[in-house]
Amino acid sequence: MPSDNTSKEQRILRVTRKVLANIVKDTATAHGMQHPLSDGTIQDIRELFELISVRERELALEAGVSGNEKPYYTDEPQTSTLVAMPKPTKKLN
Repeated sequence: MPSDNTSKEQRILRVTRKVLANIVKDTATAHGMQHPLSDGTIQDIRELFELISVRERELALEAGVSGNEKPYYTDEPQTSTLVAMPKPTKKLN
């Protein structure tokens, strides 16, 4: 079930991407065999994936989601360290 904050366009793009990826997987051939799809169709699929990706990025930016966020595991070591900085004391001359 889609979440309330996902627009209809985002859901359409997500489903389109998944269906297209499944078509690519289902028509994949062993190395050296001729692919059942023409070179033009393969290029069209690549362009469609690119268009979907660009539009998803645009929608994410409109929603205020940063493009450089990535998932992480909670037990994954952190790359940054928090350092406590004491307040400077006033020097009397």
